[in-house]
Amino acid sequence: MPRRRSLLTLLATSAALLATTATATAATEPLSKPHIAAHFTLSAEQQPENITLGGDGSAYLTFSFARQIVRVTPSGRIRVLATLPAPAKANTPNLGKAFVGGIARAHDGTLYVTYATGTDDLTGIWAIRPGGRPHRIAALPAGGLPNGLALDRRTGRLYVTDSVHGVIYRVPARGGKATVWAEGDALKPSTFAGANGLKLHNGAVWATNLDKGTVLRIPLTARGPAGKIQVRATGMPSIDDFAFTGHGDTLLAARDDNQVDLVRPDGTHTAVLTAADGLQTPTSVAIHGNTVYVPSAAYLTYKGPNLLRAHLDR
Repeated sequence: MPRRRSLLTLLATSAALLATTATATAATEPLSKPHIAAHFTLSAEQQPENITLGGDGSAYLTFSFARQIVRVTPSGRIRVLATLPAPAKANTPNLGKAFVGGIARAHDGTLYVTYATGTDDLTGIWAIRPGGRPHRIAALPAGGLPNGLALDRRTGRLYVTDSVHGVIYRVPARGGKATVWAEGDALKPSTFAGANGLKLHNGAVWATNLDKGTVLRIPLTARGPAGKIQVRATGMPSIDDFAFTGHGDTLLAARDDNQVDLVRPDGTHTAVLTAADGLQTPTSVAIHGNTVYVPSAAYLTYKGPNLLRAHLDR
């Protein structure tokens, strides 16, 4: 997710430095063959924040500041599926302007997205059914910043991070009232944004904390309340969203400082993609078969937003 203006200069400088000093010319194992699959237009605010995939390998993306949800075909063709309504006057915490964040996809093709505007009438979770118009299914606090989103298809529940309040909400996918499911210091921000990326995996909700550079695991319990928050990895400043590789708890995490890290179950992590591979402030990761997808929003580099694909050697 993007950082507030007061932090942009420092981080942009760091990202530019990394881009000029990186020596890699290709991805590091277990990734190979990185290439840009689609280029986006920065002047049209086509800045991809989050991603989910269809069975045919199509990528469904949120364009954060354009307020759009788009589909990118395997051949790279872009189609706008929906544009969320603009607020009369956006007052989004930390960002100022309206922000479309996380995205999840149901078996029937319904897309769910988070939307933050700083206004009571629009902030919350929105749904877009195939061929339908977007509509809000759950309100969330206007003073927060709903961000990461995950769908539990087994129970029909959505989980949402709030990066400002540092909590995780749970909401019925059919719509209804949001309740705080998990909270604690590990989810709170320290300077800008706390709980950020979100996934369901192996009997738990997993989340990242952008400010603290951590990966967190929160067990799902039989009775429903969140289990104790476990810190599974540290030392990854500006960590955003992520995806599991299919090898146990190993995951790939996007970092705003122009890096994608391979994070192992023991918490150790290694950079496997950098600016040399085409990253321009990567925001999230998705995996389909042996293909890894990484959207870059150019929040800090101010050039070349794109969708990168790479091969995952299993």
